[in-house]
Amino acid sequence: MTRKSGLGRGLDALIPSALEAGDEAAARPIEVGEVRPNPRQPRREIPRAELEELTASIREHGVLQPLVVTPAPDGKGFLLIAGERRLQAARLAGLPTVPAVVRVADERLSLELALVENLQRQDLDPLEAAEGYRQLVEDFGLTHEDVARRVGKNRSTVSNTLRLLKLPATVRQALASGKMSEGHARALLALPNPQAQAAAAQTVLKRGLSVRQTEELVQRLTGQRRRSGSARRRSPEEADIEERLRRALGTKVTLRRSRGGGTVVIHYYSEEELEALIDRLVSG
Repeated sequence: MTRKSGLGRGLDALIPSALEAGDEAAARPIEVGEVRPNPRQPRREIPRAELEELTASIREHGVLQPLVVTPAPDGKGFLLIAGERRLQAARLAGLPTVPAVVRVADERLSLELALVENLQRQDLDPLEAAEGYRQLVEDFGLTHEDVARRVGKNRSTVSNTLRLLKLPATVRQALASGKMSEGHARALLALPNPQAQAAAAQTVLKRGLSVRQTEELVQRLTGQRRRSGSARRRSPEEADIEERLRRALGTKVTLRRSRGGGTVVIHYYSEEELEALIDRLVSG
């Protein structure tokens, strides 16, 4: 039976069992000192409390899920593909060895597997995911659609996440620290330049604006005006419909009702995003 690629299907798919792939795929103990960090690891930081909790668990029970490693290009030890937290916690716990599955993987596959593990576990913040996608696009020549297929995401999600890297440093810092959500950041991208984005971000943080209020601020700053008929307060039902459409399409959606029906406005911010939206709507 032909097996599909494990990419995008969860971490379990990345670690074939010995029964399926032979003894060479089974986990085996490897000295902790032989495993080197992956230089393309998309996750930049592991919260201290999270690492301490995992360290305590490993002291008690050991490493229950094996790491995934590949032989280092220079022939010295192994390069980590998946399991950054487990490796760090094992070192803190003083373990001499860790269980690991050895995979033969080039740089691109190593990055893909690291991305898949972190995304499946929801360990990456939006900027970390964006940086991983950027490496796949710029360093390995993949299209947004290629990346989406490999990591199990929609193309519009990949494109929208990549756009976060265009934000000015102050806004990216606010996003990385959790002071601002991805929804806030995406709304600010509609402003014409980094200076306007940074200034609006200061207003958002100072006033504690919600995502919807941030979108309204951006509309005012870009000179967009609501029609007098649509200036009325939106009902919870309308807000819920907009939010459901926004989640389904991965972009801002505006619902405008009138006596005879209404309109649904789908926003996009690049030609690639437009193509992705068309694909989703037509194929759906």
